[in-house]
Amino acid sequence: MRQFNLILWSAALLFSAAQAQENKTVSRLEIYDLETGARRVLKEYPYLIEAPNWTVDGKYLVCNSRGRLYRIDADGRSPDVEIPTGFADRCNNDHVLSADGRLLAFSHGTREDGKSRIYTLPLSGGTPALITPLAPSYLHGWSPDGETLAYCADRNGNYDVYTIPAGGGVETRLTDAPGLDDGPEYSPCGRFLWFNSARSGLMQLWRMKANGEEQTQMTFDDDRNSWFPHVSPDGEKILFIRYRKDDVAPGDHPRGKHVELCLMPAEGGAPQTVVRLFGGQGTVNVNSWSPDSKRFAFVSYAE
Repeated sequence: MRQFNLILWSAALLFSAAQAQENKTVSRLEIYDLETGARRVLKEYPYLIEAPNWTVDGKYLVCNSRGRLYRIDADGRSPDVEIPTGFADRCNNDHVLSADGRLLAFSHGTREDGKSRIYTLPLSGGTPALITPLAPSYLHGWSPDGETLAYCADRNGNYDVYTIPAGGGVETRLTDAPGLDDGPEYSPCGRFLWFNSARSGLMQLWRMKANGEEQTQMTFDDDRNSWFPHVSPDGEKILFIRYRKDDVAPGDHPRGKHVELCLMPAEGGAPQTVVRLFGGQGTVNVNSWSPDSKRFAFVSYAE
């Protein structure tokens, strides 16, 4: 019991220290318009916010901040509204909406051991339902048919891609390559999962069938680490974030770095850098495309 209490005390100290740092971070929620190339600051916050999701009606963005989830007016006119998540007050930057827009899945660091687990609840809020009893589990994707969640998890000393029924059940391991596999996200057709993997040396984007077959490398940068592929709702484009090779280790994606937001065709091809910013962790950890595929949201931070 004494050892367990020590673990809880240590986890609480780490969480408090992280919150103190978050309260010193200036965050800018921004929108990029693909048709005009314009970049617009929607809102600025004197504390950390992360990971914007766009709701399917295009009216709101969902972000996390200081352990909570918030609904933000996509026009920036109305006050932010906290989404009630009950006991889940350590929500991180892994949250995804169901294709019909009714449900929200998210990762939360449980108080018992501080490890991330995945939960679901209505987008309007409620009591979270635990989906992954095993931890750590970091959510990234929800299948278009609403049946399956995809996530990164450590079960055997290595982080791999897993899936699980959206209502809970037995998880399925899809990757087993040495090194980190992360960021799995479904294509709108549901046939493919995009993810990032360090198996080739640097972090690169990969694609596989939804059952884990035909794992195929899609980017081949020799001076960048590429993370978090996000497929546009029309299925045509991939948005992702790149770090300079000399700035981070392949398996690391910290905040507080000069990074690039890039686009590439979903069928493969040369990436194009569209935004350069000071950001990293929290900038685009989740899919932040607008429903019409004409804009995407992201978070930058003051240097």
